[in-house]
Amino acid sequence: MKKLLALLLFALAVQAQDKQPYQLYTKDGKKTTYKKFLKKAGEAQVVLFGEYHDNSLVHWLQLEFTKDMSAQKYLVLGAEMFEADNQDELQQYLDGKIDQKALDTVARLWSNYKTDYKPIVDYAKDNNIPFIATNVPRRYASQVYKQGLESLELLSEEEKSWIAPLPIPYDGTLPGYKKMMEMMGGHGGGENMPKAQAIKDATMAHFITENIKDDYVFIHFNGTYHSDNFEGISWYLKQNDPSVKVITISSVSQKDVLKLEEENRGKADFILVVDEDMTKTH
Repeated sequence: MKKLLALLLFALAVQAQDKQPYQLYTKDGKKTTYKKFLKKAGEAQVVLFGEYHDNSLVHWLQLEFTKDMSAQKYLVLGAEMFEADNQDELQQYLDGKIDQKALDTVARLWSNYKTDYKPIVDYAKDNNIPFIATNVPRRYASQVYKQGLESLELLSEEEKSWIAPLPIPYDGTLPGYKKMMEMMGGHGGGENMPKAQAIKDATMAHFITENIKDDYVFIHFNGTYHSDNFEGISWYLKQNDPSVKVITISSVSQKDVLKLEEENRGKADFILVVDEDMTKTH
């Protein structure tokens, strides 16, 4: 009996010392598994993988998720990190017509591209998986912030091909956009800040919608704010096609990954909780 008790205490001590870097939860806050997330994602047309741009674990899981999904489904990939007017340059790289050095020169790559996004792009390249540059060219988001959505009507036809069809639907009462406006606190451009966000969300949703294929899953990587609470990209996808099957995952950071904090419930179909001490990539 004493030996059994000693073994039990030892097992509990070992368990207490284990460090778990992340935990997945369902929308209502129940713990779930990666296997269940993978299965559910395979039933969707679109998976919006909301990320923290600088989180090493999130980027690792995105790559592993892509590999595991490609073993069971045909995929199309897309990302906020590539702007629509760089699609040709991205495609040239995927086709092997230019190398990484050339891509660095001709495309507007994020500063953390090589550590955080290149592994996924290279996986797509090596496995002939389409990769779509979905985001609006940043100069047009900046234009909206300064001059409003109406200013986009003055763009050339070529420029308009790199953004969502105009006029885009816009609902400033959506909680995410409303909160963004409140955060501006009446500062200059406050009314246009959520509109600048909206043109990004609408454009990403547009290029996702344009590239959905039967029996494929479109996996899209974006900052978690762009799809949290089923708003942003998700909202625009539903505007484009109310019947589209979308699964969202939100990334959050907590001190304790083993209990979902109340404020993080309901953010997405799946919530990825990462230890707040996780290594940052930049």
